Amino acid sequence: MAHQCNLVPVLLSSTDNPLDENLDNGGNSCLGFKPLSSFSQTQVLLAAAVCTKAGKAIVSRQFVEMTRTRIEGLLAAFPKLMNTGKQHTFVETESVRYVYQPMEKLYMVLITTKNSNILEDLETLRLFSRVIPEYCRALEENEISEHCFDLIFAFDEIVALGYRENVNLAQIRTFTEMDSHEEKVFRAVRETQEREAKAEMRRKAKELQQARRDAERQGKKAPGFGGFGSSAVSGGSTAAMITETIIETDKPKVAPAPARPSGPSKALKLGAKGKEVDNFVDKLKSEGETIMSSSMGKRTSEATKVHAPPVNMESVHMKIEEKITLTCGRDGGLQNMELHGMIMLRISDDKYGRIRLHVENEDKKGVQLQTHPNVDKKLFTAESLIGLKNPEKSFPVNSDVGVLKWRLQTTEESFIPLTINCWPSESGNGCDVNIEYELQEDNLELNDVIITIPLPSGVGAPVIGEIDGEYRHDSRRNTLEWCLPVIDAKNKSGSLEFSIAGQPNDFFPVQVSFVSKKNYCNIQVTKVTQVDGNSPVRFSTETTFLVDKYEIL
Repeated sequence: MAHQCNLVPVLLSSTDNPLDENLDNGGNSCLGFKPLSSFSQTQVLLAAAVCTKAGKAIVSRQFVEMTRTRIEGLLAAFPKLMNTGKQHTFVETESVRYVYQPMEKLYMVLITTKNSNILEDLETLRLFSRVIPEYCRALEENEISEHCFDLIFAFDEIVALGYRENVNLAQIRTFTEMDSHEEKVFRAVRETQEREAKAEMRRKAKELQQARRDAERQGKKAPGFGGFGSSAVSGGSTAAMITETIIETDKPKVAPAPARPSGPSKALKLGAKGKEVDNFVDKLKSEGETIMSSSMGKRTSEATKVHAPPVNMESVHMKIEEKITLTCGRDGGLQNMELHGMIMLRISDDKYGRIRLHVENEDKKGVQLQTHPNVDKKLFTAESLIGLKNPEKSFPVNSDVGVLKWRLQTTEESFIPLTINCWPSESGNGCDVNIEYELQEDNLELNDVIITIPLPSGVGAPVIGEIDGEYRHDSRRNTLEWCLPVIDAKNKSGSLEFSIAGQPNDFFPVQVSFVSKKNYCNIQVTKVTQVDGNSPVRFSTETTFLVDKYEIL
């Protein structure tokens, strides 16, 4: 190992912190493994964390004793301290310094004292940022959370007692793997024992099955079915008896029931569970839930499989996917809009591995484009062609490869694809709510649009006045869902009016979801050609525009 540091899985205890009097004492860390060694007063690195752009901590490793509230407060304050107009790698407060590096939707942040060496901190930050892709396939919140303990162990190899260790990426990988010969031997022995036990179980099951058939031919009572007190199968294991019961379900035999004493019994009764389930289902139906039986659900799923339109996939297939995150104020104004898009290339025939994609970019909103590191960036900038830096190499076969991605972040209201206006007004008995939608991008076609409006609890169903489309009232979740199959240039606007008891604040936040087969940024692949000869190649395209988050607060 790079350093000697005993770790025990305990929560951090409440002790005085000799480093910074501004830090809270005691409490639990976000992920609590505490070194047993005492901390030095000259220590400079307080914590290393991966957080979202809103300051939400995903993984945090503290190198001093800090409360969970303290570290979450520091990370929550971090985005508010950054100046959006300038590019920096650090920001300071009165007590600490943040050294950070953006990673797509996330930040890698080091929290240090103000007297630390900023150059050493930047070098340490670069190593932290290189470690994360080693364990996470994608720089996304779910992937980081799934490999959080792997990242913490790697962080501990980089920093010991607040100071950077003299290690590189290869050494960190070696230290964290900790390959054990004894562990391999133990696993091999255990797998061998499990295989032998399964083989013995199958052999016993066959013996019992043959004995039962022989008894049936001779007209005798089948062994092993004389009740729990029977010793017909001497020396047989419990696993073998259970296996026999499972195997012999093709010819079930009813054993004579033993005599039972009269009087009330506390044993479980057959059918009681079914009655409870029926009562629960009836209760759900009374609350307005749609209940589908298992057989009906099976038939429906089979019908869906049969009637689902097949995706026409050529040997060269591209998936263009965009996701939008949007937050608007209830009084108007776009608070934030962020859109991420990507072109995923999949080649199923190796003879089409050496190709180039002709990209047509008619976007006028100012998106930021970024190619894969192995893609020739100069070729793309000059001719809008996506090809490998080494034209002699081929794209991977039978795997999805992201060759181009783009990002758009804005607060310009004219960029909102679908505007939602919610106007609750108080009346004598409650509130009259008017909701309107309007499509601002005429080239889009939004399908399966659902506008979800929260309702006050315990006031009953809303009284619907006028509506374009359909609605669903969910009494259990206290929501009203306004359902619109299609919103396009021919159906740009619509409205919903309803009345219900409540206050104007009860009907926010309004949430919107939809899917579209047309992307928001007009970026498409129009042609695919071979590297040698520029001969055209047949290809297929699948375009999807999805909602990650769409709220009116």
